[in-house]
Amino acid sequence: MSDLIVKDNALIQASYTLGLVEQRLILLAIVEARETGRGITPDSYLDIHANHYAQQFSVSVKSAYQSLSEAVETLYQRQVTLHKTYKGYPERQKVRWVSGISYIEKLAAVRIRFSPDVIPLITRLEENFTSYELEQVAGLQSGYAVRLYELLIQWRSAGKTPVFELAEFRMQLGVGVDEYVLMGNFKSRVLDLATRQINEHTDIFVSYEQVKEGRVIAGFSFSLKPKKQPKDVTPKPKKAEPKTKAAKQEEQLDWMTADILDRFSSLSLSQQQAILDQVEPTLKGA
Repeated sequence: MSDLIVKDNALIQASYTLGLVEQRLILLAIVEARETGRGITPDSYLDIHANHYAQQFSVSVKSAYQSLSEAVETLYQRQVTLHKTYKGYPERQKVRWVSGISYIEKLAAVRIRFSPDVIPLITRLEENFTSYELEQVAGLQSGYAVRLYELLIQWRSAGKTPVFELAEFRMQLGVGVDEYVLMGNFKSRVLDLATRQINEHTDIFVSYEQVKEGRVIAGFSFSLKPKKQPKDVTPKPKKAEPKTKAAKQEEQLDWMTADILDRFSSLSLSQQQAILDQVEPTLKGA
């Protein structure tokens, strides 16, 4: 079974700030629930082991131990802002990602229990969801790259996104209000870094355009296209070229000559050649 990540688009489009390790933990928990068939409920905990984390994200087990223990201290405090409507008016609803989390040092494992508000957004398989395989983000080293990838693949079939309004886009990527305020820093430290990693490690190529209102950058739009599947470069055996009539006759002549020489192998070379000279006209007419 492939390590499939499935999220409701409402969660994909939400605003939240998560570190890279925290994002990875959540993704592994979603995969764990699917692979074990246990599902995700408000009362169930999902176990993430350090060796699984290390294997999935190509880090040392020691590094995985440290990452998991540190994430426990921060993930419980993380919130996600969901963009909803209430009585026809825009609503920003803040909920926690998890309602419980613990680290068992002897088992080198984290136990996660998702909050009731988040569970429907990672378990419903209705029409408004986005899915991708965990391996697509396993090589990404920036939390911004993971978030950007999730935002972009909603538009995989269209090949182009709508314009992401700057302030909202920053929140969706998890960029703090006081972080990368200068546009040059935002582009180089967030967008350029994220697109470079996505282009190198995932199944899509992306590029972006800045959208201006007057001289001010008001937002960004992205183009994306799937990478071509690698061609099979395994050497194939060449098909034998069909032999010409002359080649077939030459091959037959060689075979018959070898047979005659084998029969008269006790004779000297000059005697063998004399015999060949006598029978050659007959052989060529065969």
